[in-house]
Amino acid sequence: MEKDIKTGTTTAGLKTADAVILAADMRASMGHIAYEEEAEKLYKITEFMGVTNAGNVGDSLTIIRFLRSQAKLYEMERKEHMTVKGAATLLSNILNANRYYPFIVQLIVGGINNKPELFEVTPFGGVLERKRYAVSGSGTDFALTVLDQGYKPGMSEEEGIALAISAIEAGKKRDIYSGGKSVSVMVIDKKGARMLPEKDVEAHIKNKEKMRSNAK
Repeated sequence: MEKDIKTGTTTAGLKTADAVILAADMRASMGHIAYEEEAEKLYKITEFMGVTNAGNVGDSLTIIRFLRSQAKLYEMERKEHMTVKGAATLLSNILNANRYYPFIVQLIVGGINNKPELFEVTPFGGVLERKRYAVSGSGTDFALTVLDQGYKPGMSEEEGIALAISAIEAGKKRDIYSGGKSVSVMVIDKKGARMLPEKDVEAHIKNKEKMRSNAK
């Protein structure tokens, strides 16, 4: 078994009225060992696109490096950003071409192309456009339950951030392979892609806990 195999994680992406929110836990596991508690699982591809990764660390980083370089070449040659759908299609072609010796990855690709767009790419190259939200990793069941119950079309960016954090927190609480120091959050809107500061993430978590305590 390779030493960098990551057996679990919880990542999510969702669409709001004007943005895409990507979120992930920060635990990297190796077998049954919590190998790292501050692992990065969100990656900026262009100024208006990002991805979440679940799976083998080496495979994920190889794919992400390739996607970044191709997106940069596309921008240089065409004087415009690669679209989210274009990136998902490129990933699909790469993964499908290697299906007999597959990259062990599951990616969520999100960004802005006039409007919010979100795609899930499977290890064998399947591309699934998500109209509302996408989830990957071993904490999928728990995160999906939160999103099913809390998602509403046209929600604001702040509402989307809070829901995405709650979904990852659910995975961290119940999935033994998800965890970490905090929750990573990337916001992608018409201003570009940016990482949410850790203090803002913690403020959302504390506010949720306070609301839960007051409801008792």
